[in-house]
Amino acid sequence: MSKSTAIPVFTREANLKRRLRRHLAKLGFERAPNGGLVLPGTSKEVVRELHYAQRQERLEQNQKFVSANLQHLIKYFAFGNDIDPHKINPLLQRVRSNTWESDLFRLAALTWSVPVSNGFGRRLRYLVWDQSNEKLMGILAIGDPVFNLSVRDRLIGWSGADRAQRLTNILDAYVLGAIAPYNNLLCGKLVAALLRSREIYNDFTSEYGNTIGVISGEQKKSRLLAITTSSSMGRSSVYNRVKLDGVQYLTSIGYTGGWGHFHIPHDLFNDLRDYLREIEHPYADMHKFGEGPNWRLRTTRAALDELGFKADMLKHGIQREVFICQLASNSLKILKDGKGKPDLSTLLTANEVSALALTRWVIPRSESRTEYKEWTRDDLLNSLSVNIRNFERQIARTA
Repeated sequence: MSKSTAIPVFTREANLKRRLRRHLAKLGFERAPNGGLVLPGTSKEVVRELHYAQRQERLEQNQKFVSANLQHLIKYFAFGNDIDPHKINPLLQRVRSNTWESDLFRLAALTWSVPVSNGFGRRLRYLVWDQSNEKLMGILAIGDPVFNLSVRDRLIGWSGADRAQRLTNILDAYVLGAIAPYNNLLCGKLVAALLRSREIYNDFTSEYGNTIGVISGEQKKSRLLAITTSSSMGRSSVYNRVKLDGVQYLTSIGYTGGWGHFHIPHDLFNDLRDYLREIEHPYADMHKFGEGPNWRLRTTRAALDELGFKADMLKHGIQREVFICQLASNSLKILKDGKGKPDLSTLLTANEVSALALTRWVIPRSESRTEYKEWTRDDLLNSLSVNIRNFERQIARTA
């Protein structure tokens, strides 16, 4: 851009300030006396509404992908009349990159009402199949955890040095849940319980057991001792009370502080980055591997600081319930002092976990609640913002 047509920095600042204020007001946020934000409510409906713009943005960004893949992948999604709860037979399948299974994982994640993360760093992704009808039951993905998570660190009893040394033994489930209509059968609890399975422990050991630390450069003998996860809408009814045969699979350990950047949409974030580049701020392009999951949060905060906003504008107030899954019965002890051999005596295979979960949750729910039977193809298409008539015409053309 030539100097004569370039937008002055002070004009860009004023425009960004107005856009940010209008966007937050549209979401329903109000300004608190301290300069922070006040939520328009705390119900799950309010949280879904707050995520609506972000979800629509994600769907728009993926419309070409959906159009290119839906026709040949839709057969893997179940509808109500496809499911016989007494015949459900779960299978945990590892997902590799650049495969049709990875496309199916991506498509399934787009059906959820709250957008999911893409993860970062070390990652393991899985599909959970119902072998009785070859339909997709759920998805889960685990990746590198956030460095700062106070409820986790207090539970373990870590110092800063302890965390830097042993965080390599923890991952975070950034995608975790059942796909409709299996979610109506409490299959979300089944998928959550699969975090604590022998297959996931072994996959981690095979893939990342001899990890070179990105920051330290040291080789670390890593073992998957724990997996954290958090609910997307406050207190979780799915992750609570996940206990099988006397073993606690997930334990609630507290709530996050309600900080984040989900309420800053992608296009506005990109404009904030452009502004930081224009003023030659180092955070504008500080996003290489190894700089942590909080890069976007730090970058947004830096831009807000430069624009004269308080950091409290990143406190959206949605406190997520945090859970921990301990794969070994002595996980916390090893994480705390770095000594000992994992006790895996109660770590079951995915098949064993699934059998217990079906008896504990799925079969009883199918006998008391029958909403799952009403799920149709049109419901799936609506969840992806796909025009039903256009899809039917596309099917007809290729039949």
